[in-house]
Amino acid sequence: MKIAQIAPLEESCPPRLYGGTERIVSYLAEEQVRQGHEVTLFASGDSKTSAHLVPCSKEALRLDPMVTNSLPWHVAMLEEVRRRADEFDVLHFHIDFLHYPMAQPFADRMVTTMHGRLDGHDLRPVYATFPNYPLVSISDDQRGPLPFVNWAGTVYHGIPRDLLPFTEQPRGDYLAFLGRISPEKRPDRAIEIARRAGMPLKIAAKISDTDRRYWEETIAPMIETCDHVEYVGEINESQKADFLGNARALLFPIDWPEPFGLVMIEAMACGTPVIAWENGSVPEIVEPGLTGYLVKSLDEAVMALGKLDRISRRIVRATFEERFTADRMAQDYIDIYRALPGVRAATTPMLHLRDGRDADVLQAAQ
Repeated sequence: MKIAQIAPLEESCPPRLYGGTERIVSYLAEEQVRQGHEVTLFASGDSKTSAHLVPCSKEALRLDPMVTNSLPWHVAMLEEVRRRADEFDVLHFHIDFLHYPMAQPFADRMVTTMHGRLDGHDLRPVYATFPNYPLVSISDDQRGPLPFVNWAGTVYHGIPRDLLPFTEQPRGDYLAFLGRISPEKRPDRAIEIARRAGMPLKIAAKISDTDRRYWEETIAPMIETCDHVEYVGEINESQKADFLGNARALLFPIDWPEPFGLVMIEAMACGTPVIAWENGSVPEIVEPGLTGYLVKSLDEAVMALGKLDRISRRIVRATFEERFTADRMAQDYIDIYRALPGVRAATTPMLHLRDGRDADVLQAAQ
């Protein structure tokens, strides 16, 4: 199958440091190539891939100090995709809805994975305008705000089976927080959990410009007054095995409807259990008592730390291998591609809401 993977340009595929979407696109493209498909990756020019790379910027836009607006770069990439669309059996987009206005000619062999939260009020009009374009959710919970669109399936993220080695006996007696410093990720909760439990906490996280004030006014002062908390900064892929594998547990104390939470399965790949707030996708990922614990309060999180010895790290790793590998993810997507009407011999034209809009769809979007 000839597959086009269209990635965001903010980060390379895979990212050098933080970046969930581009990392998943990279894993997917690599695995589809390994499975024998002909894959073309539209991404930043510094991406590393065994697929055919179409460079759409010199480097990841986040790393270019001259770039202040990513939209023109994505528009230019989409024109290249449109020009070459006939080359592909299926086009797989990972850039939200940016491609929708130009997608009608190939919409019957196109799928879009939604990588972010979908509960924003401003999103509903665009998806009501294009309700028949096939979408893939990365958790069932993610679908909640948009029940009226054409959900083609849910595909949980996966990472390469041998990317992060299993650690049966962690060398560290610390808790880990990995991700980014932001109010919805609640590193403040992680710090308070560690303080109450009397356990060291290591924080490996990105600080974006938009969250700089939150870091300076809230998190940095907390760390300064807690000598058991260490901020280690952003870490790359090669550092994750040691950071996650040697932790007693990963803390995932989120305060938002997390669409998936890649770090949870990265920890599970190392055999490290996850203690997570019961929000968004978390109940679909963490199996209580098997791969970690679901909590709703600081007190419950501290109590869960006292039950870590009941969890087998071997079972945590085995669960990862069963549910969250890149080969499973790639096959799930191939199954979705094959069900698209444009991939079959008899194609069905995609319907498009124009002036005569479907009243039911519009009412659902309001």
